[in-house]
Amino acid sequence: MSDLNLLVVVASTRPGRNGLPVSQWFVDAAKAHGGFQVSVADLAEENLPLMDEPHHPRLSKYQHDHTKRWAEKVAAADAFVFVIPEYNYGLSAPLKNAIDYLHNEWRYKAASVVSYGGVSAGTRSAVAVHGVTYALNVFMIAQAVNIPFVMNQIVDGKFDPSETTEQAAQIMLTELAKVAEALRPLRA
Repeated sequence: MSDLNLLVVVASTRPGRNGLPVSQWFVDAAKAHGGFQVSVADLAEENLPLMDEPHHPRLSKYQHDHTKRWAEKVAAADAFVFVIPEYNYGLSAPLKNAIDYLHNEWRYKAASVVSYGGVSAGTRSAVAVHGVTYALNVFMIAQAVNIPFVMNQIVDGKFDPSETTEQAAQIMLTELAKVAEALRPLRA
């Protein structure tokens, strides 16, 4: 088993969200892959208020317990997978807020997305995450999982992936582990 830590971030907080069953499937796929120790941060449970820290995140002078807890989770990760919906051609407000809370904890880590939606499969949201994480030196890899018409693949509250989706996850996880390992010296 690898000593790389993967944090899967569930970005939707909406009641009845499709992101929960999608993330549950992905967490199982990531554990089966074996390239990472896997943990989850469900933003619905993190319950971060809109940015309420008085100091710039770059200073890491956190005043609130919720920020300190969030910083610990992000700092412990070597890589991230954001499980993201697409809202109005962009990313969810809770994800943008969660990213903006921190600075140094994100740096020199590999990341990718599992995006979902209708016909576009959440790809516009995936592109938006690239822009937001760019300033933080997060290395978004090209390999990702994009799930179109996600609502048709959730049966009795469980996500039932296609073979193509399962293959995309394995390819992405393999590449993510390579990049996370390559970035390790920069995180030291």
